[in-house]
Amino acid sequence: MTTKLLTALLLGTSILGSAGMAYAQDVTLNIESWRGDDLAIWKDKLIPAFEAKNPGIKVVFAPSAPTEYDAALGAKLAAGSAGDLITCRPFDKSLELFKKGNLADISTLPGMENFSDVAKAAWQTDDGKASFCVPMASVIHGFIYNKDAFDQLGIKVPTTNEEFYAALDKIKADGTYIPMAMGTKDLWEAATMGYQNIGPNYWKGEEGRAALIKGEQKLTDPDWVAPYAELAKWKDYLGDGFEAQTYPDSQNLFTLGRAAIYPAGSWEIGLFNTQAQFKMGAFPPPVQKAGDTCYISDHTDIGMGLNAASKNADAAKTFLSWVASPDFATIYANALPGFFSLNSTPVKMEDPLAQEFVSWRDKCKSTIRSTYQILSRGTPNLENETWVESANVINGTDTPEAAAKKLQDGLDSWYKPAK
Repeated sequence: MTTKLLTALLLGTSILGSAGMAYAQDVTLNIESWRGDDLAIWKDKLIPAFEAKNPGIKVVFAPSAPTEYDAALGAKLAAGSAGDLITCRPFDKSLELFKKGNLADISTLPGMENFSDVAKAAWQTDDGKASFCVPMASVIHGFIYNKDAFDQLGIKVPTTNEEFYAALDKIKADGTYIPMAMGTKDLWEAATMGYQNIGPNYWKGEEGRAALIKGEQKLTDPDWVAPYAELAKWKDYLGDGFEAQTYPDSQNLFTLGRAAIYPAGSWEIGLFNTQAQFKMGAFPPPVQKAGDTCYISDHTDIGMGLNAASKNADAAKTFLSWVASPDFATIYANALPGFFSLNSTPVKMEDPLAQEFVSWRDKCKSTIRSTYQILSRGTPNLENETWVESANVINGTDTPEAAAKKLQDGLDSWYKPAK
């Protein structure tokens, strides 16, 4: 036996551990994310669970601020300093990264068979031939409310617009609570928790979204303007100074018990559970009249991909296969109630508020945010412009009709529907 062969054999046995593939020295994987709120969960639950099964791979979760994430990630990728693992926004933002060569094709990654075509669609090319992120979770929109406040004021959970405004009027007249906690300073709140929350009940979810992409409907049509007319009414219920109120301000107003209703995404559940000292409930976006079909934004929200330039690609793929596993799905969905697993293996959730949100899937039709697929690929970017106009409508600086026209004109300037 030659010295070289003996050395190779010894090296081979030294790096192969009892758990299968291990590493001669620790490999450290860095995760890019916009979810700073999840830092403790990654550090205390998810990463330890992975590292226990994969000796030799260390993982660091390194989030950026949500509003800075896309720009910060782009700069890091350009500079070659981005992490090995990229937390993926759905549809166009991540597709753009894939087309630029920043995200690797992981279509054949072990574990991808655990997801339906619908779950994978948010992180695939338009033809479905390449997948570039492991689907992690969807989020559902609706309203979280202070049960103690509702009980105190004798308010029933509203199911129609009429009941919704009657509840807001009663809360406002009493004066103990701000009726709704939402600000317009950060812009995205107004669109994501406002327009995209209530809008599907007007444009009929996937039916309207698909028609918009095909060019069969326009943002100036009544079904798309109507949600803005509703948002314009919200101004009277958001409390003094809402124009200068940031997203964290809104969260604090609600969790401190100063506001009765919070237009929400289900991602708030974990944080609110730790901060609110009162009982909470949730209700889906009210319908226009009793008996109408209800629609919810059940948005494929978060995935994870491989930085194509990672120097630790094998270890990163090992991590991504774990993210695609039922084990990860169970830990993640219960550690982060309100992030609903996209894994085909059912996850039993323990949190009652999360159970309430996910129960709406049984009675309402699900859709995703209208701006996320295809319609935000050009300039002006429809998603970002929808942030601006939603805030303008609530602030009263644009009428619903003017906002809709600006958005449609911007879309028309670059988007030509396929015929």
